[in-house]
Formats: sequence, C-alpha cells, structure tokens
Amino acid sequence: MPDSLVFRDGRRVTFVAEGSDEEGPFLRIEHRLPRPARQAGPHWHPLLAERWTVRRGRLRFRIDGRELVLGPGESASAGARQVHEFSTLSADVVLDHEIRPPLQHRRMFELWHSLDTAGATTRSGLPRNPLALALLWQAQDGYLTGVPAWLQRAVFGGLARLARVLRYEQRLNSA
Repeated sequence: MPDSLVFRDGRRVTFVAEGSDEEGPFLRIEHRLPRPARQAGPHWHPLLAERWTVRRGRLRFRIDGRELVLGPGESASAGARQVHEFSTLSADVVLDHEIRPPLQHRRMFELWHSLDTAGATTRSGLPRNPLALALLWQAQDGYLTGVPAWLQRAVFGGLARLARVLRYEQRLNSA
C-alpha cells in the first residue's frame, strides 16, 4: 500500500503513522491541499474522533455549529457524534489529521484515490457510480447530516452490499 496518494486535483494524502498508544488506536495523516475549496461537507461519526492541526495556510471548520478559522499552529477537534465540516481558505494548505480509532479511514482514502485516478469521480470528487458512492460512504464510518441515519444505512448500506456481491471494488482495482 502506498504511503502517499496524489489525486488528480493535486491533493496529497500521506499516511504518517498508524498504531496504538496509551490513548488507543490511531491513524495520522498529512494532507496537502493545493487550492481553496470545500474539503468535507457536514457529517458525523458514531465512534471516531478527529483532530486537525494546521501547519500552513488557513482553514474554516464548523464543529457542532461553532465556526473556527485556523492558521498555522492552531488545532480543532471533533469528538464522536459531533457534526463537522471544513474548507481551505488559502492555497497550499498543509494539515495534520489524527483519527481515533481509525476504523476504515485509511481504506476510505485508498478507495477514493482509486476512483479518482480511474476517472470515476466528478470534478468535486464525488463518485459517479452509486455503487462506488455507497462503498465510500461505508468506509467513512459516519453519516451525512440532513438525511436520517436509518435511511442512509438502508440506501447506501444496501448499495454497498450489492457492490460487494458484484465485486465492484475488485474490478476497479484490476482495471
């Protein structure tokens, strides 16, 4: 598995460390984000918590309705069940990201990268195929806001099961 994933728009995701310490399992990632843009829309995770530290550039976070604008050396955290989203406000942002426990987050970025490099995502990075979208949704270990969780589990969960039966991800990786 690669240590860095480079997306068509120039984004780079580098897996820095994965393991366990006195606080439990973690995944540490460095994000290099080339241009101002929305990076993650409003969503929440039932189990995992995230922490971001800005190394270069400026970002806007919204965490449980509270807006934060951060610059170099500043951090933000979202605990389990907290709705969060963020956008880059400047070019050439470098961001450290820690996920605890990581669950399927590494797989999510790897799947997203596979879709992106295969040309299977839109300009904004969303998968074009509903089966791919469902697999990506499942790997993010969370829920979008504004749509009931039970409905997301029914629709995206059902499509993800169908994608596995049809071996969609294996076909993507062998293409």
